[in-house]
Amino acid sequence: MFQTTRKPKSGIGTAMLIFELVYHSVVRNVRKTHNNAFMAIGLNMLQVAIFVLAFYVMFSVLGLRGAALRGDFLIYIMSGIFLYMTHTKTLGAVVGSEGPASPMMQHAPMNTIISIASAAVGTLYIQLLSLFVILFGYHVAVTPLEIDRPIAAFGMLLIAWFTGLALGLVLLSIKPWFPTFVNVFTTIYQRANMIASGKMFVANTLPGFMLAMFDWNPLFHCIDQARGFAFINYAPHHSSVTYPIYVGMVLIMLGLMGEFYTRRHASLSWGARR
Repeated sequence: MFQTTRKPKSGIGTAMLIFELVYHSVVRNVRKTHNNAFMAIGLNMLQVAIFVLAFYVMFSVLGLRGAALRGDFLIYIMSGIFLYMTHTKTLGAVVGSEGPASPMMQHAPMNTIISIASAAVGTLYIQLLSLFVILFGYHVAVTPLEIDRPIAAFGMLLIAWFTGLALGLVLLSIKPWFPTFVNVFTTIYQRANMIASGKMFVANTLPGFMLAMFDWNPLFHCIDQARGFAFINYAPHHSSVTYPIYVGMVLIMLGLMGEFYTRRHASLSWGARR
């Protein structure tokens, strides 16, 4: 009746065990929002579609379409919304993942790294599936897509996901110590990025004093560079590809050190403080 968990002796076996744990945790995270996995993905697609439609109507009513880039206006909108949604949802998923004091950590193979990886990968899976379905529907039903460098633009989406994961890891590592601050900061950061991400305007059109208000944000650089790759007639002058990568790497290192320290001092009584 009682069975012990067999630990693999080889590196390949350990890697396969980790991948299996991540896979099952990803499935669990995807089904959190709804019992039916297809409904969970469909709800996310609906949310993205509503965002796109709302911004399209707002730009049309305010007469701001002429200020956008020359090219497909909906691609201009979606290039900002897709990266914003991926970044903020990854951040929220990682911050809300299972911590060291969670009951899930009582199971022998489970650990916080598996929980963090599954939250991040699960969010990326949902966002990528939503992205491909919406773009395919737009390509078939409305007009053929014309993206100048699609691979490079997709790379900026992955960088936006990476920076969301990195910042979420830092916040998760300090969450047991300052739970209220982390919850408030996460909400404020996600709301502020509605404007600070730069998805509503083009960086090249901003004056210098306004650029200083946005160029600290890695997501601002990701969106501006993604539009440079998506449109042949737009060359970003005030953003960088490497800046969000460096920021993400620094945050990952800080988050891993903080998570290791927090895990060593974990206490089950922390659950009552949340």
